[in-house]
This record gives sequence, C-alpha cells and structure tokens, in this order.
Amino acid sequence: MNVLSLEEGRLKFSGVRFNDKPIHGRKFRLHLPWINRKYVQKKAAGMTEKDVGTVVEKAKTIRGRFQHVGPLGKYLQDVELLISIVKDYWTGEYRDIPWWALSAIVFALLYVISPVDLIPDFIPVIGYLDDAAVVSICLKLVEQELHTYKAWKERQK
Repeated sequence: MNVLSLEEGRLKFSGVRFNDKPIHGRKFRLHLPWINRKYVQKKAAGMTEKDVGTVVEKAKTIRGRFQHVGPLGKYLQDVELLISIVKDYWTGEYRDIPWWALSAIVFALLYVISPVDLIPDFIPVIGYLDDAAVVSICLKLVEQELHTYKAWKERQK
C-alpha cells in the first residue's frame, strides 16, 4: 500500500517500488522547498478574470486529472468544491470571496493541467506530487473561504 502524506513543501511516501521491487519498511521524503505558501501566493497574484474563465472551460479536464491519478485522487471531493466556487463566481451567483482566495484556487486548478510545471507529470510516481502539493497548500490558504461558500451553498437549496 502506498502512503502519501503532505506537509507544506514536504511529501512523504512509503510503499515505493524501485526497479519494480517493493522497498519494505522504509519511508522516503521528497523535499520540494520551492512549493510552499509563498510560491502559491506569488503565482496566484498573476491570475486574471480570463484565467477564471479558463478554469470554467476546462473544468472537465481538471476533474479528470483528479479521477485518474493516484496522489491527486484523494483531493477529488475538494476539487469539485473548488470548481463549483469558480463557476459560481464566473456566473455572478457568488461574489463573496476575496480576489486573493479566488486567484489561489484558479492558480492551483490551472497548475494541475499545465503541461509545464515543476515536476513533469510523465515521471512515474513523483510526476503528480507537485500538483498535489500545490492543491494542498491552496486548500489550506482558502480554508475559511471554503467554509463560508459551503454554508452559502447549503442556504441556496
């Protein structure tokens, strides 16, 4: 069984295979110091309204990335919520979110489908770990805004 845990900028995983042989009883750490809160905030600052529209247009592709990839699979439910908030913002139904939070969400979702990221997705096992790190950091950054949005969404029913 593969175990993946994430702390800001640090990915820990066990159950790894090397040359198609399991490495038992060992834990490995992959330190990604460049993927941290500051990195996500800096990149999010460059997001525009056009990028919001891109997330809406590519929602199916983004969702698909989380449905079929190991390290990202555990974020599927969270991503559904992130996509929902972006769509509701785009349509004007929900505007009670600060721009910094929306742009962090947009950056994280676009990062996942970007062909150019810090660890290329074609590298087995670790190719999606940077994507998972960016999404995880984004979720921590916008946690309160997501709670507010969920409460609003419940009142709409």
